Amino acid sequence: MHEARLRAAVQAVSTRAAFSGFTGREPAGPTGADADAAFSAILNTPLDLAGNVGAITAQPDEVSPWTRLPLGVSYPRAGAAPLIERARGVLTGWSARTIGERAGVCLEMTERMFAANPVLGLAAMHTTGQGRGMGQSGSGTNALDRGLEAIATAWQMLSRVPANATWEQMFGTELISLQKSYRIVPMGPALVVACASFPAWNVYPAIFANLMAGNPVIVKPHPSSVLQMALAVKIMRETLLEAGCDADLVQLAVDSAADPITSVLATDPQVRVVDFTGSPRYGAWIEANARQARIYTETAGLNSVVLDSFADTSAAFGAIASAITLFSAQMCTAPQNIYVPESGVGTPHGVLTAEGVEQALVDAVEAILQSPRRAAAVLGTIQSDRTIQEISKLTEALSSRAQVLSTPRSWAAPNYPEARTSTPLIVRVGPEDAELFTHERFGPVVFLIRVPDARTALRRASEDAALHGAITAFLYSTNEDLIDDAEEAFAAAGASLTSNVTGAMPINFSAAFSDFHVSGLNPAGTATLTDESFIAGRFRIVQSRRPLHPSHD
Repeated sequence: MHEARLRAAVQAVSTRAAFSGFTGREPAGPTGADADAAFSAILNTPLDLAGNVGAITAQPDEVSPWTRLPLGVSYPRAGAAPLIERARGVLTGWSARTIGERAGVCLEMTERMFAANPVLGLAAMHTTGQGRGMGQSGSGTNALDRGLEAIATAWQMLSRVPANATWEQMFGTELISLQKSYRIVPMGPALVVACASFPAWNVYPAIFANLMAGNPVIVKPHPSSVLQMALAVKIMRETLLEAGCDADLVQLAVDSAADPITSVLATDPQVRVVDFTGSPRYGAWIEANARQARIYTETAGLNSVVLDSFADTSAAFGAIASAITLFSAQMCTAPQNIYVPESGVGTPHGVLTAEGVEQALVDAVEAILQSPRRAAAVLGTIQSDRTIQEISKLTEALSSRAQVLSTPRSWAAPNYPEARTSTPLIVRVGPEDAELFTHERFGPVVFLIRVPDARTALRRASEDAALHGAITAFLYSTNEDLIDDAEEAFAAAGASLTSNVTGAMPINFSAAFSDFHVSGLNPAGTATLTDESFIAGRFRIVQSRRPLHPSHD
């Protein structure tokens, strides 16, 4: 049914060329006002998840960052033991399915999720705080493409394992002939833990990598950001039932901030795979304590911009400003540290002083804010009150020791007067202030770090990436030698590098099927989306052998 799409996805995985299974297509489900009505009908009601274990329980932590109103959706809530028991109970039946059968079910899931993308996008908008467009693209089609990429990568990898082989070898004068069989054996129940601000992008590939490998999945969303994942799980469970499979191959685990369940699930001896997206602190705890499981993490890091010289000054400032404001920097690829040479930055019209660079960046951010509709689409809202509080405390603390160039302030989002918003905190610091910028400050916080020159900037940025973690880095330079050296330095540090990109594409956009996301070479995470290592630890191969021509005495 989905063979053509699978073949195209496998081809894209092999070539790393531009490909999307969803972008540019019209979803088959409700759109526009119909999607609004469908989403509104979900609010303030219990969500039926086709027999998902647990008692229907209100979710008080889930409040829209746009309206500040509770979503009022109730979900099934259960303890760790029944969720794991059900996952173990469906393991055998699913692992007996062929790789092609698993792929067919998974592909059908993605197609149905795409049909519901406008509604899922609204769920993303009102839980994460993303703008409506980003909810349907970054948390919609792009996330689904990452899921499709995982299916294709797994299919390609698992299909290389032969079911049978004939083996013959002489031992002295005797020919030994054996018939060998090979089985792909899943590791066991898998836990997938989502973050609050961008859940789908990492969760979809983790779910499908596990299902393709034969592992039942327990999806654990953040308690303040449940709805999109719950709707996705609902679609997956319905698809499984219609395919003649057990719905408990994908379960939803819901908890609350007051009564969390993630640590219990992650460290249970029966949970054999853990995918985690979230804070570095808790990610480190998972890595240290879930010793019974294969762990795939994506946390955060110090994404840096190194400035040297511009071919197009205005375009470069616009690109950087867009990256530091996109979804108010609540993305794992958002730049935090921008290195500004004391000697200035080269431009086609001469050297721009360090002060001029800083002011141009502030002005470029302000230009985005001039249009409320553009600001709402680009910045979105702040997912958590805690982020606002931490930025406020940081601003106050910095006022006596650093130069605050732009103080964060709220702004009015059209049609959403109660939206939780903030402009970026932009502050000038020096290398001596390393304790301020050598760990992630979640949300719209930007450090402009004065350094003697671009070479010093490159050294500091790449060293911090290796030591503290970074997912990506950015460079603006017309010096080819510096670009080459930067590629070497950030490759050694395990951070991807983007050089001199301007234009309509956000510089921190990561393309499914082409861009490998996270390297596993620095503390920003252990999982790479999506290479073969992302699949390989989720299964093992077990063989059996017997004589090809058994004797009959």
